[in-house]
Amino acid sequence: MKKRSVQAPSAAVMIRPHCFRPNPETEADNAFQTAPDAGAADGVAARAHAEVSAAAETLRENGVRIDLFEDEGPDTPDSVFPNNWFSTHPGGHVAIYSMFAKSRRAERRMDVIELLKRDFRVQDVIDYSGLEPDGLFLEGTGAMVLDHLDRVAYVIRSNRANPVLLERFCTHFNYEPMVFDAVDRNGTPVYHTNVLMCIATDYALIGTCMIPDAARAGEIATRLSESGKEVIDLSIEQIERFAGNAIELQGRDGRLLALSQTAFDSLTPDQRAKIGESTKLIPLNIPTIEMAGGSVRCMIAGNHLAERG
Repeated sequence: MKKRSVQAPSAAVMIRPHCFRPNPETEADNAFQTAPDAGAADGVAARAHAEVSAAAETLRENGVRIDLFEDEGPDTPDSVFPNNWFSTHPGGHVAIYSMFAKSRRAERRMDVIELLKRDFRVQDVIDYSGLEPDGLFLEGTGAMVLDHLDRVAYVIRSNRANPVLLERFCTHFNYEPMVFDAVDRNGTPVYHTNVLMCIATDYALIGTCMIPDAARAGEIATRLSESGKEVIDLSIEQIERFAGNAIELQGRDGRLLALSQTAFDSLTPDQRAKIGESTKLIPLNIPTIEMAGGSVRCMIAGNHLAERG
């Protein structure tokens, strides 16, 4: 468990929101999003703030470097999900992404990029955000689940993953795109790939039952297996409980899998045992955050850059 892996970053960026709420602009195509109960609506922002604070502290206690930024703006309800607007890559590469929802474009902030440049070795920053007026969107590691070891970008077709921009990203960052369709139990397209699957060093969590093309589902499972990963299949119910929205990180004593308490509770004992063979499971209690349609993976922008000595 102490072996390091390029798939599992030892640092991450998180955003602590002060004005969190489920975003009405994104609910049309995010079936995972839920509205708070009328009686609980007033305390949503405070609960979200506390959940992010506790999650960051738990990860730090396990040896993960967390750079925690504050968002006090009232017009960025989804700022708690920074993995959509930027990503980092081994070798000193950073990408900034174009966002489908107009309200999410204000989440991009240069103080995050400046911290990366100051404390880590950044070679270049490729900014795709200027393509928003052209209707080209690619929402980072929400739209793409990246296998950093096998250099594959797994992507569900959606309005948040433009094929032209995806090809451009894959050319710039040297990934092979593997694109497929996925739908929920009502036939609604899944909005982000990272709610369907998580790729770790030794295994992959994926809801293949939500890929309507059985042959394509088989191809994806085979590709994951051929890259040396054990495929741990998730049910629709487990995906709905965010079991696919997890991230492998490098902790002080080995690799760990950060996931929500909701996701952890949905896993079977056998699934937990398989995951535990190579990673320590770290459940984080974030029920308020999950009302916005994302979970732990969405909250954590993994930092794959080398720290300056």
